[in-house]
Amino acid sequence: MDIAISFNKIPIRLTAERWQHITTGHPEIAAYYYEILDTIENPEIVYEGNYNAFIACKDILLTENKFIVVIFKESSNKDGFVITAYISNKKQEFQKKKILWEKQK
Repeated sequence: MDIAISFNKIPIRLTAERWQHITTGHPEIAAYYYEILDTIENPEIVYEGNYNAFIACKDILLTENKFIVVIFKESSNKDGFVITAYISNKKQEFQKKKILWEKQK
């Protein structure tokens, strides 16, 4: 299990069970384990997700129009967990979502 610190300064757990779930459903992300943790810690943008979840996004270096999406929950002010993660090229899927945090350019 690894832990990343969210934009709200909450530790977010990426457990072996979640990693298994993520790579089974989205095998294309299997090579991006550390990038998932980095997306939580250094997102480019964070959107409001469903059911109090957060959606952190970060462009993948050396690829065009692809980015990592990590959906996680902060269950308390001292703990949180990754729900899922995947690679996307569809920024329009987030256009209607509320922006909670954005990296200063």
